[in-house]
Amino acid sequence: MTPRQVHHGGRTISALLTLIAVAVGALLAGAAPACAHAVLTGSDPRDGSVLKAAPKQITTTFDESVSLVENSLRVLGPDGRPVTAGNPHHAGGRGNTARVALTGGLGEGTYTVSWRVVSADAHAVSGAFTFSVGEPSRTSGSTAAAPAVDPAVEALYGVCRYVAYGGLALLIGIAVFVLACWPSATSVRVLRRPLVIGWWALLASTGVMVLLRGPFDEDEGLGSVLDPGLLLRTVGTRPGVALSARLVLLLVVAALVRLRQREPEPTRGVVAAGGVLSLGLAVTWAVAEHASAGIQVPVAVSSAVLHLLAMAVWLGGLVALLVALYRAPANDPLPHAAVTRFSRLALASVATLAATGVYQSWRGLGSWEAFTTGYGRILAFKIWAVMLMLLAASYSRRWTGRLLDVRRKERVLLAAGGEASPPSLPDDGDPAGPVPQSSWNGLRRSVLAEVTVGVVVLVVTTVLTGTQTGRAAEESAATASRVPGQPDVNLTLIPYDTGEKNLVGRGKVQVALEPGRVGRNVVEAIVYGADDSPVAIPELRLTFTHHGRDIGPLDARLADERGYWGTDALNLPVAGTWTMKATVRVSDVDQVTVSKTVTIGR
Repeated sequence: MTPRQVHHGGRTISALLTLIAVAVGALLAGAAPACAHAVLTGSDPRDGSVLKAAPKQITTTFDESVSLVENSLRVLGPDGRPVTAGNPHHAGGRGNTARVALTGGLGEGTYTVSWRVVSADAHAVSGAFTFSVGEPSRTSGSTAAAPAVDPAVEALYGVCRYVAYGGLALLIGIAVFVLACWPSATSVRVLRRPLVIGWWALLASTGVMVLLRGPFDEDEGLGSVLDPGLLLRTVGTRPGVALSARLVLLLVVAALVRLRQREPEPTRGVVAAGGVLSLGLAVTWAVAEHASAGIQVPVAVSSAVLHLLAMAVWLGGLVALLVALYRAPANDPLPHAAVTRFSRLALASVATLAATGVYQSWRGLGSWEAFTTGYGRILAFKIWAVMLMLLAASYSRRWTGRLLDVRRKERVLLAAGGEASPPSLPDDGDPAGPVPQSSWNGLRRSVLAEVTVGVVVLVVTTVLTGTQTGRAAEESAATASRVPGQPDVNLTLIPYDTGEKNLVGRGKVQVALEPGRVGRNVVEAIVYGADDSPVAIPELRLTFTHHGRDIGPLDARLADERGYWGTDALNLPVAGTWTMKATVRVSDVDQVTVSKTVTIGR
């Protein structure tokens, strides 16, 4: 790689950064909702409502499928005693709901409902709300949600996640560096220790996470980590299966490394097996994190896998390069070709990180406003850290170019019959050959800076994967901003006239949207005839179109409920003004389509 090529690599990085900015802007401008970390979108009874009679059950609805445990729904009466009867379950088999029956004979007063579920991306979330029977109590308990996870369990689980990410980067990055950049016995000796450290770090952290997953899901303390029943339930969950599969893959990795030690050169079979194992390890993360919930799950999982592998190859490879620069023996130094190969590999990793990072940023944020959320601020910090890492990488490529330019000049002199070591480039004892010591020191410093910033990026990434996404945070804020006790229903009247002069030939359709906001809505439509009394018709179809965002028409798919037409599965992805079209068919040949605008809130 010549200085010109290195300079070209720097221009490539600049172009990538520009592309990232343009792509993020375009995607955020036309973003649609996605979910991660479950958000409570509705409840029956509603928060703050006052009922005339006591309900028989409590139902909560979320924006994605959730896992339930014994204490997922707890209801306390005005005296603070539990009034639930049995364990919570999914209402009607719908995975995004939780329902629990109540005991009979409930008296007047305010009741507190606390909920705690595990979202589809394996994060525990909790909350609370109240409702009253008869009239509210004069004094009512706090509705503040208890922590979703025991603090000690959450802290230890978080530390293990940091260690696991670091172990994965060392394991994959060093292995790729040895196989692709420096395939020699010396590289195995020099890099064996950090490779083993990465393997043990990943194995130990994953083993502890398996033990902690049960208490994490069911809000138990550290004393329950060895509970056999809890451990058995854990291995049956998606996170438990992913963690268990990771342990099995690590054992296979150990066997593969032992096989590699017996062979002087890596065979194609060993390389292929290593690639499959690396892919499998990355998948165990993607199927249990943000990518596993929300829109475009197959694309998101694939993007997350590529992002994780590119991170591991780049950061772990940097560690391998740094160790080799300092620890390679004088009689068998790090070859220049290895530095060149890794430089190209790192550039490919950066391109992959840029492409997948843009997609994941769009999916996690959804709008520029979401940068004000906790997730958005952490993501912005990560972007700046990555840019700083790329700046350090550009300096590494410059030093690499200088080293390789020296070698190129030596080859030219040798071909011309000159000296192997030009007088202007004395052999000062550097283990890599007659190259100025300052060049090697400069490369070591720049790579060390890359590794340091890379560790920060890895820590920030780990925090980011455990943080509620910007989309979900905005939806949570919108839900929390609703006024308790007030009906959250959007009511619209649409007049129609088929031309037939009879009871059902003309009238109006009353459409109720609950809650009339972004996300899942319940629709109840009643058709009134000419005398303002409810009438039965053969068919009623309702569609929604957002012309500003070019969304729709979305069919509400109403079902005849014998008295009204309804559905609970209408999903409106964005706020704003929608055009609601009602097709009213009153006979086999008479129908009319009428429309009216409706405003959907956040």
